[in-house]
Amino acid sequence: MWAASCLTSCCASCACGLCTSAVATISRRSARLAYCGLFALSLVLSWILREVAAPLLQKLPWINTFSHTPSKEWFQTNAVLRVSLGNFLFFMAFALVMIGVKDQNDKRDSWHHGGWMAKVVVWAVLIVLMFFLPNVVITIYETLSKFGSGFFLLVQVIILLDFTHTWNDSWVAKDEQKWYIALLAISVVCYLAAFAFSGVLFIWFNPSGHDCSLNVTFIVMTMILAFAFAVIALHPQVNGSLLPASVISAYCAYVCYTGLSSEPRDYECNGLHHRSKQVSISTLILGMITTVLSVVYSAVRAGSSTTFLSPPSSPRSGSSKPLLQDELESGKGDKKESETKPVSYSYTFFHLIFALASMYSAMLLTGWSGSTAESSELIDVGWTSVWVRICTEWATAALYVWTLVAPLILPDREFY
Repeated sequence: MWAASCLTSCCASCACGLCTSAVATISRRSARLAYCGLFALSLVLSWILREVAAPLLQKLPWINTFSHTPSKEWFQTNAVLRVSLGNFLFFMAFALVMIGVKDQNDKRDSWHHGGWMAKVVVWAVLIVLMFFLPNVVITIYETLSKFGSGFFLLVQVIILLDFTHTWNDSWVAKDEQKWYIALLAISVVCYLAAFAFSGVLFIWFNPSGHDCSLNVTFIVMTMILAFAFAVIALHPQVNGSLLPASVISAYCAYVCYTGLSSEPRDYECNGLHHRSKQVSISTLILGMITTVLSVVYSAVRAGSSTTFLSPPSSPRSGSSKPLLQDELESGKGDKKESETKPVSYSYTFFHLIFALASMYSAMLLTGWSGSTAESSELIDVGWTSVWVRICTEWATAALYVWTLVAPLILPDREFY
Protein backbone atom coordinates (compact mmCIF):
# COMPACT_ATOMS: atom_id res chain seq x y z
CA MET A 1 0.00 0.00 0.00
CA TRP A 2 2.82 2.37 0.93
CA ALA A 3 4.66 1.54 -2.30
CA ALA A 4 1.55 2.15 -4.38
CA SER A 5 0.95 5.48 -2.63
CA CYS A 6 4.56 6.50 -3.21
CA LEU A 7 4.37 5.49 -6.87
CA THR A 8 1.16 7.47 -7.33
CA SER A 9 2.72 10.56 -5.75
CA CYS A 10 5.79 10.26 -7.97
CA CYS A 11 3.66 9.91 -11.11
CA ALA A 12 1.55 12.93 -10.13
CA SER A 13 4.67 14.95 -9.40
CA CYS A 14 6.22 13.99 -12.73
CA ALA A 15 3.00 14.83 -14.57
CA CYS A 16 2.79 18.25 -12.94
CA GLY A 17 6.44 18.90 -13.69
CA LEU A 18 5.95 17.88 -17.30
CA CYS A 19 2.93 20.16 -17.68
CA THR A 20 4.80 23.06 -16.08
CA SER A 21 7.78 22.51 -18.37
CA ALA A 22 5.53 22.27 -21.43
CA VAL A 23 3.63 25.51 -20.77
CA ALA A 24 6.90 27.29 -19.98
CA THR A 25 8.18 26.57 -23.49
CA ILE A 26 5.18 28.25 -25.15
CA SER A 27 6.46 31.42 -26.77
CA ARG A 28 4.56 34.37 -28.16
CA ARG A 29 4.68 32.97 -31.66
CA SER A 30 3.67 29.42 -30.71
CA ALA A 31 0.69 30.51 -28.60
CA ARG A 32 -1.66 30.04 -31.54
CA LEU A 33 -0.67 26.40 -31.87
CA ALA A 34 -0.98 25.98 -28.09
CA TYR A 35 -4.64 26.99 -28.35
CA CYS A 36 -5.01 24.33 -31.05
CA GLY A 37 -3.51 21.80 -28.67
CA LEU A 38 -5.95 22.77 -25.93
CA PHE A 39 -8.84 22.44 -28.37
CA ALA A 40 -7.58 19.03 -29.49
CA LEU A 41 -7.36 17.98 -25.85
CA SER A 42 -11.04 18.87 -25.41
CA LEU A 43 -11.92 16.64 -28.36
CA VAL A 44 -10.00 13.72 -26.88
CA LEU A 45 -11.64 14.27 -23.50
CA SER A 46 -15.10 14.40 -25.10
CA TRP A 47 -14.43 11.17 -26.96
CA ILE A 48 -13.19 9.40 -23.81
CA LEU A 49 -16.09 10.58 -21.63
CA ARG A 50 -18.54 9.61 -24.33
CA GLU A 51 -17.33 6.04 -23.93
CA VAL A 52 -16.78 5.74 -20.16
CA ALA A 53 -18.71 8.45 -18.29
CA ALA A 54 -22.27 7.09 -18.59
CA PRO A 55 -22.18 4.83 -15.45
CA LEU A 56 -20.89 7.73 -13.32
CA LEU A 57 -23.44 10.24 -14.61
CA GLN A 58 -26.24 7.80 -13.89
CA LYS A 59 -25.36 8.06 -10.19
CA LEU A 60 -25.45 11.87 -10.05
CA PRO A 61 -28.90 12.93 -8.77
CA TRP A 62 -28.84 16.41 -10.40
CA ILE A 63 -28.24 14.78 -13.79
CA ASN A 64 -30.32 11.62 -13.52
CA THR A 65 -33.53 13.40 -12.48
CA PHE A 66 -35.87 11.12 -14.41
CA SER A 67 -38.33 8.65 -12.94
CA HIS A 68 -37.13 6.15 -15.51
CA THR A 69 -33.39 6.12 -16.14
CA PRO A 70 -32.65 7.17 -19.75
CA SER A 71 -30.58 5.06 -22.09
CA LYS A 72 -26.82 4.92 -21.89
CA GLU A 73 -26.59 6.99 -25.08
CA TRP A 74 -28.40 9.90 -23.42
CA PHE A 75 -25.75 10.12 -20.70
CA GLN A 76 -23.02 9.89 -23.32
CA THR A 77 -24.57 12.80 -25.21
CA ASN A 78 -24.90 14.76 -21.99
CA ALA A 79 -21.22 14.24 -21.13
CA VAL A 80 -20.09 15.47 -24.54
CA LEU A 81 -22.25 18.58 -24.29
CA ARG A 82 -20.90 19.44 -20.83
CA VAL A 83 -17.28 19.24 -22.00
CA SER A 84 -18.19 21.29 -25.06
CA LEU A 85 -19.88 23.95 -22.90
CA GLY A 86 -16.78 24.32 -20.71
CA ASN A 87 -14.57 24.62 -23.78
CA PHE A 88 -16.98 27.10 -25.36
CA LEU A 89 -17.05 29.31 -22.25
CA PHE A 90 -13.25 29.31 -22.07
CA PHE A 91 -12.75 30.53 -25.63
CA MET A 92 -15.78 32.83 -25.65
CA ALA A 93 -14.53 34.55 -22.50
CA PHE A 94 -11.23 35.27 -24.25
CA ALA A 95 -13.08 36.45 -27.36
CA LEU A 96 -15.00 39.00 -25.30
CA VAL A 97 -11.99 40.11 -23.27
CA MET A 98 -9.90 40.67 -26.40
CA ILE A 99 -12.39 42.99 -28.11
CA GLY A 100 -10.63 46.15 -29.19
CA VAL A 101 -7.03 44.96 -28.88
CA LYS A 102 -5.17 46.78 -31.65
CA ASP A 103 -1.53 46.95 -30.59
CA GLN A 104 0.93 44.88 -28.59
CA ASN A 105 1.24 47.51 -25.86
CA ASP A 106 -2.26 46.63 -24.69
CA LYS A 107 -2.07 44.60 -21.46
CA ARG A 108 -4.54 42.13 -22.89
CA ASP A 109 -1.98 41.19 -25.53
CA SER A 110 0.09 39.49 -22.84
CA TRP A 111 -3.04 37.73 -21.55
CA HIS A 112 -3.54 36.26 -25.01
CA HIS A 113 0.04 34.98 -25.34
CA GLY A 114 1.12 34.20 -21.77
CA GLY A 115 -0.05 32.74 -18.47
CA TRP A 116 -0.49 29.25 -19.85
CA MET A 117 -0.37 27.42 -16.55
CA ALA A 118 -3.24 29.55 -15.28
CA LYS A 119 -5.12 29.06 -18.57
CA VAL A 120 -4.88 25.28 -18.35
CA VAL A 121 -6.10 25.36 -14.75
CA VAL A 122 -9.04 27.64 -15.63
CA TRP A 123 -9.92 25.46 -18.61
CA ALA A 124 -9.88 22.30 -16.46
CA VAL A 125 -11.96 23.95 -13.71
CA LEU A 126 -14.56 25.08 -16.23
CA ILE A 127 -14.85 21.55 -17.62
CA VAL A 128 -15.36 20.12 -14.12
CA LEU A 129 -17.89 22.79 -13.12
CA MET A 130 -20.05 21.97 -16.14
CA PHE A 131 -20.83 18.58 -14.59
CA PHE A 132 -22.50 20.33 -11.65
CA LEU A 133 -24.97 22.28 -13.80
CA PRO A 134 -28.63 21.21 -14.10
CA ASN A 135 -29.83 19.53 -17.26
CA VAL A 136 -31.89 22.55 -18.36
CA VAL A 137 -28.70 24.57 -18.88
CA ILE A 138 -27.25 21.82 -21.05
CA THR A 139 -30.47 21.63 -23.07
CA ILE A 140 -30.35 25.38 -23.73
CA TYR A 141 -26.69 25.14 -24.74
CA GLU A 142 -27.48 22.26 -27.08
CA THR A 143 -30.11 24.35 -28.86
CA LEU A 144 -27.70 27.27 -29.19
CA SER A 145 -25.00 24.89 -30.44
CA LYS A 146 -27.04 24.01 -33.50
CA PHE A 147 -27.07 27.65 -34.54
CA GLY A 148 -23.42 28.16 -33.57
CA SER A 149 -22.46 25.10 -35.59
CA GLY A 150 -24.11 26.63 -38.64
CA PHE A 151 -21.97 29.75 -38.22
CA PHE A 152 -18.86 27.58 -37.88
CA LEU A 153 -19.69 25.80 -41.13
CA LEU A 154 -19.77 29.20 -42.82
CA VAL A 155 -16.40 30.05 -41.28
CA GLN A 156 -15.11 26.70 -42.51
CA VAL A 157 -16.21 27.67 -46.02
CA ILE A 158 -14.33 30.98 -45.76
CA ILE A 159 -11.24 29.10 -44.60
CA LEU A 160 -11.53 26.74 -47.59
CA LEU A 161 -11.91 29.67 -49.99
CA ASP A 162 -8.88 31.38 -48.45
CA PHE A 163 -6.86 28.16 -48.73
CA THR A 164 -7.73 27.52 -52.39
CA HIS A 165 -7.02 31.09 -53.50
CA THR A 166 -3.74 31.16 -51.56
CA TRP A 167 -2.71 27.82 -53.07
CA ASN A 168 -3.53 28.99 -56.59
CA ASP A 169 -1.78 32.37 -56.18
CA SER A 170 1.38 30.79 -54.77
CA TRP A 171 1.77 28.44 -57.73
CA VAL A 172 0.90 31.07 -60.32
CA ALA A 173 3.46 33.42 -58.76
CA LYS A 174 6.22 30.89 -59.56
CA ASP A 175 5.56 31.65 -63.25
CA GLU A 176 6.95 28.34 -64.48
CA GLN A 177 5.37 25.93 -66.94
CA LYS A 178 5.59 22.92 -64.63
CA TRP A 179 3.50 24.70 -62.00
CA TYR A 180 0.87 25.64 -64.57
CA ILE A 181 0.73 22.01 -65.67
CA ALA A 182 0.39 20.92 -62.04
CA LEU A 183 -2.47 23.37 -61.52
CA LEU A 184 -4.25 22.05 -64.60
CA ALA A 185 -3.71 18.41 -63.61
CA ILE A 186 -5.04 18.90 -60.08
CA SER A 187 -8.00 20.88 -61.40
CA VAL A 188 -8.91 18.12 -63.86
CA VAL A 189 -8.59 15.44 -61.16
CA CYS A 190 -10.81 17.40 -58.77
CA TYR A 191 -13.45 17.94 -61.44
CA LEU A 192 -13.40 14.28 -62.47
CA ALA A 193 -13.73 13.29 -58.81
CA ALA A 194 -16.64 15.71 -58.29
CA PHE A 195 -18.65 14.47 -61.28
CA ALA A 196 -17.77 10.80 -60.73
CA PHE A 197 -18.81 11.04 -57.08
CA SER A 198 -22.05 12.75 -58.09
CA GLY A 199 -22.74 9.83 -60.40
CA VAL A 200 -22.17 7.40 -57.54
CA LEU A 201 -24.62 9.38 -55.43
CA PHE A 202 -27.30 8.69 -58.06
CA ILE A 203 -26.74 4.97 -57.50
CA TRP A 204 -26.72 5.16 -53.70
CA PHE A 205 -29.52 7.63 -53.09
CA ASN A 206 -31.87 7.12 -56.05
CA PRO A 207 -32.85 3.44 -55.84
CA SER A 208 -35.14 2.15 -58.56
CA GLY A 209 -38.79 1.80 -57.76
CA HIS A 210 -38.95 4.82 -55.46
CA ASP A 211 -39.76 8.47 -55.95
CA CYS A 212 -36.54 10.16 -54.80
CA SER A 213 -37.04 13.51 -56.47
CA LEU A 214 -35.60 15.39 -53.47
CA ASN A 215 -32.34 13.43 -53.60
CA VAL A 216 -32.16 13.81 -57.38
CA THR A 217 -32.64 17.57 -57.00
CA PHE A 218 -29.77 17.79 -54.52
CA ILE A 219 -27.42 15.78 -56.72
CA VAL A 220 -28.33 17.54 -59.98
CA MET A 221 -27.87 20.94 -58.32
CA THR A 222 -24.42 19.85 -57.17
CA MET A 223 -23.44 18.97 -60.73
CA ILE A 224 -24.90 22.20 -62.12
CA LEU A 225 -22.99 24.23 -59.54
CA ALA A 226 -19.73 22.49 -60.44
CA PHE A 227 -20.26 23.32 -64.11
CA ALA A 228 -21.25 26.90 -63.30
CA PHE A 229 -18.11 27.41 -61.20
CA ALA A 230 -15.91 26.59 -64.19
CA VAL A 231 -17.88 28.78 -66.59
CA ILE A 232 -17.80 31.79 -64.27
CA ALA A 233 -14.15 31.32 -63.25
CA LEU A 234 -12.99 31.11 -66.88
CA HIS A 235 -15.07 34.05 -68.10
CA PRO A 236 -12.80 36.74 -69.62
CA GLN A 237 -14.19 39.49 -67.39
CA VAL A 238 -13.71 37.49 -64.19
CA ASN A 239 -10.35 37.28 -62.47
CA GLY A 240 -10.72 33.61 -61.62
CA SER A 241 -8.94 30.31 -62.17
CA LEU A 242 -9.80 26.66 -62.51
CA LEU A 243 -8.11 25.30 -59.37
CA PRO A 244 -10.35 27.00 -56.78
CA ALA A 245 -13.41 26.15 -58.88
CA SER A 246 -12.48 22.47 -59.01
CA VAL A 247 -11.65 22.22 -55.30
CA ILE A 248 -14.91 23.92 -54.32
CA SER A 249 -16.79 21.58 -56.69
CA ALA A 250 -15.25 18.52 -55.05
CA TYR A 251 -16.04 19.94 -51.60
CA CYS A 252 -19.68 20.56 -52.59
CA ALA A 253 -19.98 16.96 -53.81
CA TYR A 254 -18.60 15.75 -50.47
CA VAL A 255 -21.02 17.93 -48.49
CA CYS A 256 -23.90 16.68 -50.62
CA TYR A 257 -22.88 13.13 -49.78
CA THR A 258 -22.74 13.83 -46.04
CA GLY A 259 -26.18 15.41 -46.24
CA LEU A 260 -27.76 12.50 -48.14
CA SER A 261 -26.09 9.92 -45.90
CA SER A 262 -27.64 11.64 -42.88
CA GLU A 263 -31.17 10.90 -44.08
CA PRO A 264 -33.24 8.75 -41.67
CA ARG A 265 -32.36 5.10 -41.73
CA ASP A 266 -35.91 4.09 -42.59
CA TYR A 267 -36.10 6.54 -45.51
CA GLU A 268 -36.63 4.51 -48.65
CA CYS A 269 -34.32 6.69 -50.74
CA ASN A 270 -31.34 6.23 -48.44
CA GLY A 271 -29.57 3.38 -50.18
CA LEU A 272 -26.97 3.16 -47.38
CA HIS A 273 -29.45 2.46 -44.59
CA HIS A 274 -28.08 -1.09 -44.23
CA ARG A 275 -24.65 0.42 -43.55
CA SER A 276 -25.88 3.29 -41.42
CA LYS A 277 -23.51 2.60 -38.52
CA GLN A 278 -20.40 2.52 -40.67
CA VAL A 279 -21.55 5.60 -42.63
CA SER A 280 -22.28 7.63 -39.49
CA ILE A 281 -18.90 6.74 -37.97
CA SER A 282 -17.05 7.62 -41.18
CA THR A 283 -18.98 10.91 -41.39
CA LEU A 284 -18.04 11.63 -37.78
CA ILE A 285 -14.34 10.95 -38.39
CA LEU A 286 -14.22 13.04 -41.57
CA GLY A 287 -16.09 15.85 -39.84
CA MET A 288 -13.67 15.86 -36.91
CA ILE A 289 -10.68 15.84 -39.26
CA THR A 290 -12.00 18.83 -41.23
CA THR A 291 -12.78 20.64 -37.97
CA VAL A 292 -9.26 20.16 -36.62
CA LEU A 293 -7.73 21.14 -39.97
CA SER A 294 -9.88 24.27 -40.02
CA VAL A 295 -8.81 25.51 -36.60
CA VAL A 296 -5.17 24.60 -37.20
CA TYR A 297 -5.15 26.37 -40.56
CA SER A 298 -6.82 29.44 -39.08
CA ALA A 299 -4.22 29.49 -36.28
CA VAL A 300 -1.21 29.13 -38.58
CA ARG A 301 -2.62 31.47 -41.22
CA ALA A 302 -3.42 34.18 -38.65
CA GLY A 303 -0.68 36.74 -38.67
CA SER A 304 1.25 35.17 -41.53
CA SER A 305 -0.72 37.19 -44.07
CA THR A 306 -3.74 39.43 -44.42
CA THR A 307 -6.76 37.17 -44.11
CA PHE A 308 -10.22 37.28 -42.61
CA LEU A 309 -8.51 36.91 -39.23
CA SER A 310 -6.77 40.25 -39.58
CA PRO A 311 -8.15 43.18 -37.58
CA PRO A 312 -9.57 46.12 -39.54
CA SER A 313 -6.89 48.43 -38.18
CA SER A 314 -4.00 46.22 -39.26
CA PRO A 315 -2.02 47.45 -42.26
CA ARG A 316 -1.79 45.12 -45.20
CA SER A 317 1.57 43.44 -45.12
CA GLY A 318 3.38 42.87 -48.35
CA SER A 319 5.40 39.97 -46.96
CA SER A 320 3.57 36.78 -46.09
CA LYS A 321 5.94 35.23 -43.61
CA PRO A 322 5.21 31.66 -42.60
CA LEU A 323 4.70 30.87 -38.96
CA LEU A 324 8.06 29.15 -38.56
CA GLN A 325 9.90 32.15 -39.97
CA ASP A 326 8.00 34.40 -37.58
CA GLU A 327 9.12 32.22 -34.67
CA LEU A 328 12.76 32.36 -35.78
CA GLU A 329 12.63 36.14 -36.04
CA SER A 330 10.64 36.72 -32.85
CA GLY A 331 13.71 37.81 -30.91
CA LYS A 332 14.82 40.49 -33.34
CA GLY A 333 12.35 43.06 -32.11
CA ASP A 334 13.16 42.80 -28.41
CA LYS A 335 15.04 46.12 -28.49
CA LYS A 336 11.97 47.96 -29.72
CA GLU A 337 9.53 46.95 -27.02
CA SER A 338 8.62 50.55 -26.39
CA GLU A 339 7.38 51.05 -29.94
CA THR A 340 3.71 50.57 -30.68
CA LYS A 341 3.28 47.50 -32.87
CA PRO A 342 -0.15 46.61 -34.25
CA VAL A 343 -1.42 43.09 -33.66
CA SER A 344 -1.19 40.92 -36.76
CA TYR A 345 -4.61 39.30 -36.42
CA SER A 346 -7.89 39.72 -34.59
CA TYR A 347 -7.66 37.99 -31.21
CA THR A 348 -11.42 38.18 -30.76
CA PHE A 349 -12.23 36.45 -34.04
CA PHE A 350 -9.44 33.95 -33.44
CA HIS A 351 -11.01 32.80 -30.16
CA LEU A 352 -14.50 32.99 -31.65
CA ILE A 353 -13.50 30.36 -34.22
CA PHE A 354 -12.48 27.99 -31.42
CA ALA A 355 -15.71 28.68 -29.52
CA LEU A 356 -17.84 27.90 -32.57
CA ALA A 357 -15.70 24.85 -33.33
CA SER A 358 -16.45 23.59 -29.81
CA MET A 359 -20.16 23.74 -30.59
CA TYR A 360 -19.73 22.06 -33.95
CA SER A 361 -17.59 19.24 -32.56
CA ALA A 362 -20.29 18.56 -29.95
CA MET A 363 -22.91 18.29 -32.68
CA LEU A 364 -20.69 15.88 -34.61
CA LEU A 365 -20.08 13.68 -31.57
CA THR A 366 -23.79 13.61 -30.71
CA GLY A 367 -25.04 13.31 -34.28
CA TRP A 368 -27.10 16.53 -33.91
CA SER A 369 -29.47 14.48 -31.77
CA GLY A 370 -31.46 15.90 -28.87
CA SER A 371 -30.43 15.30 -25.27
CA THR A 372 -33.92 14.27 -24.27
CA ALA A 373 -34.67 11.20 -22.25
CA GLU A 374 -36.11 9.51 -25.34
CA SER A 375 -32.80 9.60 -27.24
CA SER A 376 -31.76 6.10 -28.22
CA GLU A 377 -28.85 6.72 -30.56
CA LEU A 378 -25.65 8.64 -29.97
CA ILE A 379 -24.46 9.02 -33.53
CA ASP A 380 -27.88 9.56 -35.11
CA VAL A 381 -29.13 10.89 -38.40
CA GLY A 382 -32.13 13.02 -39.28
CA TRP A 383 -33.52 15.76 -41.44
CA THR A 384 -31.94 18.49 -39.32
CA SER A 385 -28.50 17.19 -40.20
CA VAL A 386 -29.52 16.80 -43.86
CA TRP A 387 -30.66 20.39 -44.28
CA VAL A 388 -27.75 21.82 -42.30
CA ARG A 389 -25.30 20.17 -44.68
CA ILE A 390 -27.25 20.95 -47.86
CA CYS A 391 -27.58 24.60 -46.84
CA THR A 392 -23.86 24.58 -46.15
CA GLU A 393 -23.25 23.42 -49.71
CA TRP A 394 -25.42 26.19 -51.11
CA ALA A 395 -23.75 28.78 -48.87
CA THR A 396 -20.36 27.56 -50.11
CA ALA A 397 -21.47 28.00 -53.71
CA ALA A 398 -22.87 31.47 -53.02
CA LEU A 399 -19.73 32.67 -51.25
CA TYR A 400 -17.44 31.34 -53.96
CA VAL A 401 -19.45 32.93 -56.77
CA TRP A 402 -19.48 36.19 -54.80
CA THR A 403 -15.68 36.19 -54.59
CA LEU A 404 -15.62 36.01 -58.39
CA VAL A 405 -18.30 38.55 -59.31
CA ALA A 406 -17.90 41.04 -56.45
CA PRO A 407 -15.14 43.02 -58.21
CA LEU A 408 -17.45 43.43 -61.23
CA ILE A 409 -20.49 44.44 -59.21
CA LEU A 410 -18.55 46.79 -56.91
CA PRO A 411 -15.69 48.08 -59.07
CA ASP A 412 -14.95 51.00 -56.73
CA ARG A 413 -14.05 48.73 -53.83
CA GLU A 414 -10.71 46.99 -53.41
CA PHE A 415 -10.87 43.22 -52.84
CA TYR A 416 -7.88 41.29 -51.50
